[in-house]
Amino acid sequence: MKRFKKILFLALMVTALSCLFCQPAFAISEEEVQAQVDAVGKEAVSGNVLIWFMCAIGFLKVSQKIDSFMASLGVNVGHTGGSMLAEAMIAARGIGGFRSFASNHFSGGRSSHSTHVSASGGGKGGGAGFGAGFASGGLAGVIKRNVTNNAVKTATTPSDAKPSGLSGLVGGAAGGVGGHIYSSSVSKGGSFANNVIGSVATGNITQMGTITGDKAVEALHSYMGHAALEPGAENIPTYQNVEIGGGRITGTEVTPEHPEGIAFGMYHADQYVAPEGQYTTVHAVDGTAWYKQYAADAVDKTPYMAPDGSIAYNESIVKKLPPTPKRKDKI
Repeated sequence: MKRFKKILFLALMVTALSCLFCQPAFAISEEEVQAQVDAVGKEAVSGNVLIWFMCAIGFLKVSQKIDSFMASLGVNVGHTGGSMLAEAMIAARGIGGFRSFASNHFSGGRSSHSTHVSASGGGKGGGAGFGAGFASGGLAGVIKRNVTNNAVKTATTPSDAKPSGLSGLVGGAAGGVGGHIYSSSVSKGGSFANNVIGSVATGNITQMGTITGDKAVEALHSYMGHAALEPGAENIPTYQNVEIGGGRITGTEVTPEHPEGIAFGMYHADQYVAPEGQYTTVHAVDGTAWYKQYAADAVDKTPYMAPDGSIAYNESIVKKLPPTPKRKDKI
């Protein structure tokens, strides 16, 4: 009976405090909020929002401790979150820009840019900046950077890599919120995944890393617009041994014309000069231009010792990629 009274008192106290603090919040109108913003300025309000956000995180942590205490008394409690990142995302769901960003960039569908091939020559980049227009700066900017970093880690971490870090939030679907968003978006050819892929493809390898293995194959299908095509679309190539990063995309392409596969190399037009020999200019879904070359016939010489003691060569025709073009920043 004594234990029951404790539980009842604690429940009544939590209910009373909740009612006490919730009523003033419901009484605030949109006009009053706008008037307060106009009176003190956006900078001051942004600072207050950050402070209240940290208070919300603290409240969630305290709630977890209360839940643990009540659970030890045998009272069923709700789940209040497990990680700081998850709690940050819950507290920030009130930001309208995040919902708009998710609806525009998370879902798949046919991209406004289609993959196409033009005659050999220069092509304009025109790639949009990553996450442009999504509540830049402030609290939303912090959340966006966390989501972006997790998405990049998910893309560049090999599938067979073991989880590491504080919460093991790297690799596969374990890449936190950003990892979940990327994994879902890349399978549909969504612009969120394509912006991440484009950032890695044109970025510095030492800073961004590279996308390899099965993840690179899936990423290239998305980046070239194949994943967003309707089911049953024809003339879609398959890829093998793909590596994406540092302004280059290399791999093997399998098509009806080359059923055994043919090696290819793609070079970002803003970072590399036009290659020698035959090439085409292709455009990714983000509008960036890439010089594309296929392996061509080349003579392969294998030395051997002739009967008279001289060195001779066995010559054969093989398919080889032409030399990599020069980077513009190295000229």
